[in-house]
Amino acid sequence: MQPPNANSARCLILACGNTLRGDDGVGPWLAAWAEQRFEAEPTVRVVSRQQWTPDLAEDVAQAESVVFIDCSLESSPGQVRVHPVEPAAAGPGLASHHLGAAELLALSQELYDSLPREALLLTVGAASTELGETFSKRVVDVLPEACSLLERTVRAWIAP
Repeated sequence: MQPPNANSARCLILACGNTLRGDDGVGPWLAAWAEQRFEAEPTVRVVSRQQWTPDLAEDVAQAESVVFIDCSLESSPGQVRVHPVEPAAAGPGLASHHLGAAELLALSQELYDSLPREALLLTVGAASTELGETFSKRVVDVLPEACSLLERTVRAWIAP
């Protein structure tokens, strides 16, 4: 096990999404909320990107637990879901610029021989990913639920 560095965290919140594509921006929005909510918690680190990229594998490998946050096009609009994520190899022709949560876990395991103790994916079903900087009504309506779920999860992980 490597000693922790400045980028390591007991709990890593890793969000992705495009803030210029309507509901796709819910991941970065929740990340910004979490940064404020947990600013006094040195064991929590929040990273928000437009896409998850291979360079994040080191951060994932060094964390005790990770909650990935993204919008979902498969879920009903406004549906908030959280479920465990297991490592899964990327399909043929892995794109070097974008990974899903399962592929990022697999890359962490492959490159650093390390996985977080717990990994969850929190998604919010998108109603629209059209150009725009506002969320659909369905996503706005579930933001308190998503925030509450995220906070309960993180607090359980960082509790002594």
